[in-house]
Amino acid sequence: MTDAASPLAQANEDAGLICGWRFFCDTQRRVEAMTAQSAAQWLGAERPLTEPGRRDFLWLHFNLANTQSLRWLQRHAALPEVFYTTLREGLASTRIERSDDSLVAVLNDVNFEFNFESADIATLWICLDERLVVTARTQPLRSVDALRAGVRQGDSPASTAELLEHLMRTQADVLVKVVRETTARVDDIEDAIIAQRYHHPRAHLGRLRRLLVRLQRLLAPEPAALFRLLQQPPAWMGEDDRRGLAAASEEFSLMLRDMQTLQDRIKLLQEEVAAAVNEDNSNSLFVLTVVTVLALPINILAGLFGMNVGGIPLAEHEHGFWIVVSIVIAFTVIAAWLAFRKKRYRD
Repeated sequence: MTDAASPLAQANEDAGLICGWRFFCDTQRRVEAMTAQSAAQWLGAERPLTEPGRRDFLWLHFNLANTQSLRWLQRHAALPEVFYTTLREGLASTRIERSDDSLVAVLNDVNFEFNFESADIATLWICLDERLVVTARTQPLRSVDALRAGVRQGDSPASTAELLEHLMRTQADVLVKVVRETTARVDDIEDAIIAQRYHHPRAHLGRLRRLLVRLQRLLAPEPAALFRLLQQPPAWMGEDDRRGLAAASEEFSLMLRDMQTLQDRIKLLQEEVAAAVNEDNSNSLFVLTVVTVLALPINILAGLFGMNVGGIPLAEHEHGFWIVVSIVIAFTVIAAWLAFRKKRYRD
């Protein structure tokens, strides 16, 4: 069952709800699947604290391709206006900012059908407060699908901030896998370049480098934005939540450094390939130059003796032809010696 399609998503297609979960903050840490209707009823009801400082909370994941999603959220979720503004503007740069007592986040992730193309990156919009986490996307994403799988297997965060932390860690794990797979591809290309059996490495290296550059550009602002948030967190965010989000941010920083290291390695390989191509072009140009120089003496003499005018030397000589051939061979040998002599000095 993936983020792209599930029975629960089909059952809630009228509201664009892909999945919904209620997390019980009791000793058993239970999790209950929610429909759009039950989620609307839960959000409209008053609930007492289940334990000091904690409430049961919901996680609702929406498909923005369904036009009913925004209508449902505006009617039932009571989210801050900045979240809807972010959705309307389609902002894709990574950020986590505070809006009154809520958090609005924009994260970037790879598509579920990821094929190592820079276009296979999509955005996830998040809004959360003490009792509700709303995530929305237009394309299926790997990190959300992995988090859903973890919830179905019993992963039950204790708070909305912890759920955000789990999402960030899941996203980091997905991107680490992307970096590892990219590294494996770069290793194969490097081995092929060394063995001189790879014919088109520049296009593949360029595509991988564009992917890493885009991932780094989209993800780089996240650690700084998160640290700014942790300086002034909402009142409902506990100290454990702050430490967990800080640790998740550190994981992102390490991943970004790995991406930068891999980019530098790809750049060096591109420079090596470019040097090899320049050397091949130089050798081809040298061969063309040598052929032109070697043909020059015979072309000049053929032009002179072919003017068909009086006074051509050796016209009546018994061995005139062989004398001319000897002259051509001598000039050709001298020209070849000079050309290869310069080539040897240059190498």
